[in-house]
Amino acid sequence: MIALNFAYCRPESVEEAVSLYGRFVRPLYYGGGSEIISMCTAGSIAPSAVIDLKRLDALRVMQEGGGTVTLGAARTLEEIRTGGLFPLLGKTAGRIADHTNQCRITLGGNLCGTIMYREAALPLLLADATLELFGPTGRRTASIHAVFDGRMRLLPGEFVVSARIEKRVTEMPYAHIKRTFNEKIGYPAVTAVALKMEGCIRIAFSGICSHPFRSPQIEQAVNDRSIEPKARAEAAASLLPEPPHSDCEGSGAYRRHLLQMVAQEIIELFEGMP
Repeated sequence: MIALNFAYCRPESVEEAVSLYGRFVRPLYYGGGSEIISMCTAGSIAPSAVIDLKRLDALRVMQEGGGTVTLGAARTLEEIRTGGLFPLLGKTAGRIADHTNQCRITLGGNLCGTIMYREAALPLLLADATLELFGPTGRRTASIHAVFDGRMRLLPGEFVVSARIEKRVTEMPYAHIKRTFNEKIGYPAVTAVALKMEGCIRIAFSGICSHPFRSPQIEQAVNDRSIEPKARAEAAASLLPEPPHSDCEGSGAYRRHLLQMVAQEIIELFEGMP
């Protein structure tokens, strides 16, 4: 139960959503709502208003055309998985939370949430996705690399409308490996996603550090064919952007060990592919 009063708004357009956002002191945009509901129940946040975006047509698009795939930010992880337009993102979405929550968590919610893992960002980073954004200054597009550095860096009052990916990228060989501490479903000790493009491995991680990331230095290491896969994986594990994350579930050293094992598995999987 949420023990606070707040306004619930259901706009009919992205323009109305932004207008409503500007009328309140502590507004929040609302997609699937799983994180907002949990945090309100726990007393961690107290919004004055929630502005429900999940029924807006612009955020519900899921289509292929003109050499691109477009996925609306209000599409749930389950819809993205079953839609099949970006198989690597679908595979990743299918391992985030349990099935009940996959039917509620949205793509935009996972990208913009406060929980550090944000696993849905990983395939978009590998695909060099373009995000469509909308805010008080209107509509704009930006490379995901320009607005995501482990978390979304949006302008005040701005939200994600959709992600656009080149169709050819969605057809590349891919890998997804997730290691948890106890159960199949849970927060990752490490999640790794990879694409093989133009003879090179692209790879990104979540769980190992305090934020998800794609590292050019690590990609250079895993693509160094002058050394064996095990040595390449060891090099990758030594190039983390920050010390590995430690908490009550597992140490940083253990997470680093898992990353090295997963990186070697991916390198060996892609060996011999063009």
